[in-house]
Amino acid sequence: MKTKITISDIAKELGIAPATVSRALSNHPEISAATKKKVKAVAERMNYSPNKMASSLRSGKTKLIGVLIPTAEHLFFGSVIHGISNLASQQGYDVLIYQSNESEEFEKKGIKTFINARVDGILVSISKNTTDYSHFELVKEKNIPIAFFDRTNDNLGISSVSIDDYLGAYLATESLIKSRYNRIAHISGPQHSKAFAERVRGYQAALHQYNIPFDNNFIYNGDISIEAGRKGVQHFLNLENKPDAIFAVEDFTALGALKELKEIGVKVPEEFGIIGFCNDLFGEHITPSLSTVDQKTVQMGEEAFNLIYELISKKGEKTNSQKRVLTPTLILRESSKKN
Repeated sequence: MKTKITISDIAKELGIAPATVSRALSNHPEISAATKKKVKAVAERMNYSPNKMASSLRSGKTKLIGVLIPTAEHLFFGSVIHGISNLASQQGYDVLIYQSNESEEFEKKGIKTFINARVDGILVSISKNTTDYSHFELVKEKNIPIAFFDRTNDNLGISSVSIDDYLGAYLATESLIKSRYNRIAHISGPQHSKAFAERVRGYQAALHQYNIPFDNNFIYNGDISIEAGRKGVQHFLNLENKPDAIFAVEDFTALGALKELKEIGVKVPEEFGIIGFCNDLFGEHITPSLSTVDQKTVQMGEEAFNLIYELISKKGEKTNSQKRVLTPTLILRESSKKN
């Protein structure tokens, strides 16, 4: 019994040429709207599914986008993928997702997987532990369109979409100052990552703007985790000159700091202020609710897809790398409202 419906079967049913069916299914401009509608209706009734391999051989495109993320544990990356997938499906693209687990080794395996799958383009958010970027250079050598999102690297000549990390950190720190906290510490992320280095710069710039002296002891180098938040608080509260607020590099670090402060009996926000960075979903549901910086995750995903789609469309042309920077929004909740 024949189970696989082909273009020839649809053509025979309608009494038209297979080439006409093929063009109608691919929305060819020379085929009338009426014919397209008729062909698509019969294709749906007969449960036709296109042979993507054959189609990719004809067009030279697989209609696949590879998306490499550091972790699936954070809602942040799920929201970015939501934005990517929405626009990808509208353009007939499927999305392959690979998780590096914040490992340079897994990140390299992910890139190799995408190359072997012959994806049309690759979107990457760099692992926090990556210090060797040769696998991205390999993608460029193979002339595969590639772009970074969120965690980027400006030294590779690769286009990117990111939030304005400097501005977001400045706004977060400034909000603590305006809430009458004046000894503000920062729990940072790995400084070889541009995003986290920019957040340190923004934090320092806000202190400078409001004539608050910068104290090296008020920076704790963390690894973007709940545990880093706990350890940061322990470090700061052992200082002779203790801080009265923390700007955390991201929301899970802020959560760790908040948990540690609650366990030792420090009242937030009355005695100590906390603000994070990301606007992860849990932030508004904990007590006290977490002040943060919104990274515009869905918009970032949409911009990332628009960028890679443009690069795929211009493949073979000489183009300069682009930097698309989104403006963050301050989200003030209970954890930093001292007033």
